[in-house]
Amino acid sequence: QVQLVESGGGLVQPGGSLRVSCAASGSIFSINAMAWYRQAPGKQRELVATITSSGSTNYADSVKGRFTISRDNAKNTVYLQMNSLKPEDTAVYYCNAYAKATMMSPAYDYWGQGTQVTVSS
Repeated sequence: QVQLVESGGGLVQPGGSLRVSCAASGSIFSINAMAWYRQAPGKQRELVATITSSGSTNYADSVKGRFTISRDNAKNTVYLQMNSLKPEDTAVYYCNAYAKATMMSPAYDYWGQGTQVTVSS
């Protein structure tokens, strides 16, 4: 199985920056796309950014130009650098990986437990 553990969340003032990380561990044969989602109170989970194994990225319109997703394939880790944060960015941020645990197993979606990001003065 693949385990994902996020870190780096916290409280930040509007206009500030924060970087969250997600490390994958366990039985990992390969990791294809990785992504960050977020869920604000009372709202559905939404896609924030994705990155393929080759480094191609995609962003939600609401974070374009402010957030940057990156990954270190050697460390099986994905990052989300968040700049110019706004109160509406407040949410629990979840890491997602589409990965194969073994060569013979199909790829599955794996999720982290989430990390809280609060943007407030």
